[in-house]
Amino acid sequence: MRNLWQETAEEQARYAPLEGDVATDLVIIGGGFTGCSAALHAAGEGAAVRLIEAETIGYGGSGRNVGLVNAGLWMPPEEVVATIGKAAGDRLNTLLAGAPDLVFSLIGQHGIACKAKRAGTLHCAHSPAGFRNLQDRYRQQKALNAPVSLLDAEKTAERTGSPAFYGSLHDARAGTIQPLDYCRGLARASVEAGAFLHEHSPAISVESEGDGWTVATPSGTIRAASLIMATNAYHLNTAGLPEPQNVPVAFFQMATQPLGDNLRRSILPGGEGCWDTARVMSSFRMDEAGRLIIGAIGALDHAGGGFHRDWAARKLASLFPHLKGEAFEQAWFGRIAMTSDHLPKILRLGERGYAIFGYSGRGIGPGTLFGKSAAAACLDNNPDLLPVPAIEAHKEFMPDMRARFYEAAATLMHGLAARSRFV
Repeated sequence: MRNLWQETAEEQARYAPLEGDVATDLVIIGGGFTGCSAALHAAGEGAAVRLIEAETIGYGGSGRNVGLVNAGLWMPPEEVVATIGKAAGDRLNTLLAGAPDLVFSLIGQHGIACKAKRAGTLHCAHSPAGFRNLQDRYRQQKALNAPVSLLDAEKTAERTGSPAFYGSLHDARAGTIQPLDYCRGLARASVEAGAFLHEHSPAISVESEGDGWTVATPSGTIRAASLIMATNAYHLNTAGLPEPQNVPVAFFQMATQPLGDNLRRSILPGGEGCWDTARVMSSFRMDEAGRLIIGAIGALDHAGGGFHRDWAARKLASLFPHLKGEAFEQAWFGRIAMTSDHLPKILRLGERGYAIFGYSGRGIGPGTLFGKSAAAACLDNNPDLLPVPAIEAHKEFMPDMRARFYEAAATLMHGLAARSRFV
């Protein structure tokens, strides 16, 4: 498999493993959007910061992301309020509405070369029922004065270049980025602010002491006053830490070669990123070089992965008939940390210690925001600065079995679609 983001990344910094015993104000486990944002913002406040990553910066979901910088969560604002209460829900909705502003401001402030384009996103209705869902989302967002527009089928066809949809919801706050470059850019900026980053340094054990935390890696130890665990769907077993319970759901993407001007002229001329309302959700977008990227739920590392690949070819042809037969040059997949209520969680690990996980497919904006907020909460020892209240425990019902079910269902649906007229 070939990951487009790895092959086209411009941010190329690498970091040595941790060696020896060190002391710091804040230790962060995990080098994705959340961890790198926390490192940047804590270092920017003058704190001593150490971040350890078991693989390389952006190795997990942050480097396999679609690259859509969305405002808010997967669930609409009224459901957020209904789930966690009005005060907490209103606060979270307000904070996440501004998450794209935070992301794009950091990109500009730190000169992150991540091919950022703020043209908005299009949530596309795959059916009449899907369009009714978008109408309700539009109502909720307009009640919050969000800059959203509801487009009919004709306008959606003009914006996407495809007649396949019944309408769409455009969100002007959003945009697209090269996600691995963004993650690596946050890491590079955090080092420039004074943080120390260490790749190939998995946390083997963590101990909570009276005055802080001790984190052991294969070749070193970190003593810190505060700890943030930001491993999300790529958590490794670590002695002394609970495993953040979530349902890992795979999402794959496939990219064409850069399309010529004649082919790409009518496809997403405005540069929006798109996803649809289908239960087995899919996405599509263009990168800066003109590659069309199709994505959907599913993994590519098992025998049924061929069904996903066949589906992607049919999906490409159904959306854009003039691209029928266009080959895919790259294919990759990652894991999404889903929670039953589709809300991110902050688990209290102890004094000045938090685990953050469960973005349910919305990692860029929320991850950046949660990392910033968690850093502030740790440094000030003030949990009120967290975007959602910290909880003592979180349990998911049979997460491994549910993950297998979702993968089997996606494989079955894509397998049936690849052998029928439906996509």
